[in-house]
Amino acid sequence: MNDTAPASKDFSRLRREGHRRGSSFAIGRAFVLARDALARGLVRAGVTPNMLTLAGAVWTLIAAACLLPGAADSWSAAVSAGRWPWPFFAGLALFAASACDMLDGAVARLGALSTPLGAVLDSSLDRLSDMAIYLAIATHFAWKGNVTYALLAMIALCNATLISYVKARSETLIPDCSVGYWLRGERSAALLIAAFASHIPAVLWQQALLTIFTVWARLKWTYDVLASQAAGRPAPTAGSFTGWRRYLTPWRFPRGSLPYDLVTGANIGWILFAPLIWPAADGSTDPLREFIIRWRV
Repeated sequence: MNDTAPASKDFSRLRREGHRRGSSFAIGRAFVLARDALARGLVRAGVTPNMLTLAGAVWTLIAAACLLPGAADSWSAAVSAGRWPWPFFAGLALFAASACDMLDGAVARLGALSTPLGAVLDSSLDRLSDMAIYLAIATHFAWKGNVTYALLAMIALCNATLISYVKARSETLIPDCSVGYWLRGERSAALLIAAFASHIPAVLWQQALLTIFTVWARLKWTYDVLASQAAGRPAPTAGSFTGWRRYLTPWRFPRGSLPYDLVTGANIGWILFAPLIWPAADGSTDPLREFIIRWRV
């Protein structure tokens, strides 16, 4: 096997910019090869992309149904009660949904089965999936009377929707707007890890406060490209800064690079350990409600 990444857009920036590779490159390369091999088998079996897209939506709705009664459930509470936590079952369903989401595009590409209707269906059900998960979480915390986490879930949903909308709208004006760290894959992985760890409250802080920067990055990128076109200048290039600034913005590096791995590791660390070091991140408190009560008094 050669030392280049598979022909995948996931690694196009890494190859083009020549960054130092991280562990996510090897993991991603193995993943792409396994995904494409499985996709070829599905094509031979007569599975269509739309079948996978619909199956992924069903699995997501199952995950949402698990989070609705128990988004704040934890391993400690579940084990003490002699049961499994609700988010763990949501994680199993999200894993199946993510597999379908990864495979539908590969089946369409390798089987030459892409259709305009399939593309619209895929995008529409992706948005439905985001809504189902975050509305289930928001409803759970609203039932509990927790203003903070209900609001965080709704902000996270707004950010996820805006990330996708800005890209779709911008690409009617410019060739590509796939910039920013929090792509769909990163957001899905964060939710998946949080579900298996039963740390849904921790991931809400992350998805509510950090993903807005990807919205900003896409708006800024669109502005820069349009301004360059209007001035007759060459289009800017996406990627990390040059000089010393690049070391302060590791999230601007592409998938598969070492800085990307460091940022991803930090984000995973937050999901896994934040509830252990910051009590408010376990969903048991309601900081916003307490602030409002003190302010009104």
